[in-house]
Amino acid sequence: MSSVEEFRAPRPEYVPGHGLLKGRTAVITAAAGAGIGGATARRFLEEGARIVIGDAHVRRLNASEEALAEEFGAGNVASLPCDVTEETEVRALFDRAVREHGGLDIVVNNAGLGGTAELVDMTDEQWSKVIDVTLNGTFRCTRAALRTLKAAGRGGVVVNNASVVGWRAQAGQAHYAAAKAGVMALTRCAAVEAAAYGVRVNAVAPSLAMHPHLAKVTSAELLAELTGREAFGRYAEPWEVANAIVFLASGYSSYMTGETVSISSQRA
Repeated sequence: MSSVEEFRAPRPEYVPGHGLLKGRTAVITAAAGAGIGGATARRFLEEGARIVIGDAHVRRLNASEEALAEEFGAGNVASLPCDVTEETEVRALFDRAVREHGGLDIVVNNAGLGGTAELVDMTDEQWSKVIDVTLNGTFRCTRAALRTLKAAGRGGVVVNNASVVGWRAQAGQAHYAAAKAGVMALTRCAAVEAAAYGVRVNAVAPSLAMHPHLAKVTSAELLAELTGREAFGRYAEPWEVANAIVFLASGYSSYMTGETVSISSQRA
């Protein structure tokens, strides 16, 4: 082995549930499929939570609900189509959680949209679409979460999905980086406001978590380059990011709010 680039850390063993979220009700956006949202839905169920999942992709959402309900019980899983750019759909998702389970404890804002375009060639439409889903969508869902949790008066947790590109420059990602940096700033400000009624707001910032959708929209060359930046010489599994989200949603992070936790093995 002549260089760090040739190193490949072994894949980790999957961590079993420990009941960290037992009895809690969670809303998770963009939770259909095999990405971070889907992995988070599964991890929450394994930790004893009840979940209401939303996604703009109705077919994948229905398939995810059916599979999870079969494995974890229909009473623990509900879903509702939700486009986070539409306020009425966001509100309906949160109302469903309260109606279905009598309350809400945790919200995971996972919805986001990427893309690659050099700034000199980027259109207003490309910029606005990424910002509307990734930043404005997180705003809409955080606002709905805080309104619901404040009214209930029993505390709660919000976890937002940011990205290391909110800190680190990457060509072709100006719109996505700006949106994710905005998510980090939104997290800090929301945390200061929500602390008064016992709600914690934090974020995770993954570097590279591989899933089928990312593989479809990203070139093999770019994926190889990004993987080469990781100290472990591999990308993260989505469930490794979900583990950090479980930590932030659980009592193990009870004194953390306004923080963005990097989920990365990138070298400085």
